[in-house]
Amino acid sequence: MILQPLAVQPGDDIPGPVLTEITALYASHRAFHALSGDFPDPDDVRPEQVARVLADDLAHPDAEVLLARSKGRLVGIVVTLARHPDPADPDPWIGLLMVDAGVQRQGVGRRIAAAVEDRFREGGRTAVRLAVLENNPDGLAFWTSLGYEVIGRRPDREHGRPCAVLRRELGGVDG
Repeated sequence: MILQPLAVQPGDDIPGPVLTEITALYASHRAFHALSGDFPDPDDVRPEQVARVLADDLAHPDAEVLLARSKGRLVGIVVTLARHPDPADPDPWIGLLMVDAGVQRQGVGRRIAAAVEDRFREGGRTAVRLAVLENNPDGLAFWTSLGYEVIGRRPDREHGRPCAVLRRELGGVDG
């Protein structure tokens, strides 16, 4: 599994073939988009919508979009935030981790999460946070199975949706 940053400069378009891959990955998650409301029609996720979402993510100076590839195929996407907009929050965040629905339940999400944690750990970070929509019990089960603990509940910053905030301490580079 290889994690590669999406190399797009602000104002630049995502290359067509890459955007097509990412759109297919997003479109494979109809149920999630139905509960999140991130796309107007979860049955019709369009490249221009995905490009807009990613541009919004990358507009934050501390954000990074990582593409997870296995054998050359896009199997996941991760959006991370090195610093939360709240200055009282010291931890980096995982804003999104999405695995292609065709390879779910094969350990891909766990490997991607571990690789992201390794990146943070190697950068000297000691913990990581994320938020899970309250209406997403599968997401909550996934993250808690990886050792993340619910530390609070609050609305998300962008849409005001109820979320559980989770945190996980990161061990040293050796584990």
